[in-house]
Amino acid sequence: MKSILVIGLGRFGRHLCQKLMSLNNEVMIVDRNEEAVNALANEVTSAQIADCTDENVLRSLGVHNFDMCFVCIASDFTSSLLITSLLKDMGAKRIIAKASRDIQARLLLRNGADEVIYPERDSAERTAIRHSAQNVFDYIELSDEYSIYEIPPLENWVGRSIREVDVRNRFKINILAIKSGGELRPLPGADYVFTNRDHLLALASREDARKLLRKI
Repeated sequence: MKSILVIGLGRFGRHLCQKLMSLNNEVMIVDRNEEAVNALANEVTSAQIADCTDENVLRSLGVHNFDMCFVCIASDFTSSLLITSLLKDMGAKRIIAKASRDIQARLLLRNGADEVIYPERDSAERTAIRHSAQNVFDYIELSDEYSIYEIPPLENWVGRSIREVDVRNRFKINILAIKSGGELRPLPGADYVFTNRDHLLALASREDARKLLRKI
């Protein structure tokens, strides 16, 4: 369980808070919009209606006591930049800020952010890949080169084991888990036999994944 401060309750901030709470974290929310704060107040650990661009307000929160601070302000980048800088000056342990453009990310990183996230861009890329590539049920980007793909086995894999297919050497992918019949089987052994109901969670480079997907 972690102690987390979330500043800014736009659509992303709201969803982030709800997910963090569902994972049993302690979450404090702050926004100057009273309606936005009141809508989530009963779901989080603590809530405050305040303007975090005010240094005294931010200082009163005791930001150094939180394991991490999220700056999720969408509509006012100047405020986001100022709050990020103030958090850094006040000794925040880890600052994660939301950006929508690369120039914003560079400025946030220069002014105290430890990490910058692009929720809209990342969601758009994930959706595009899922729906433009055939037989990709889901997709998680790990880096510019490697991703995890949820895919079906090739037809000629069905009825054969991982060892027989020699997945790693022949196709250069690593099978992290197999979903079948609503169950997840992590790190399947070499004797696992593929079925036509399987969804494979496979780690692969983009180039190796592209080659494999052409065969499915």
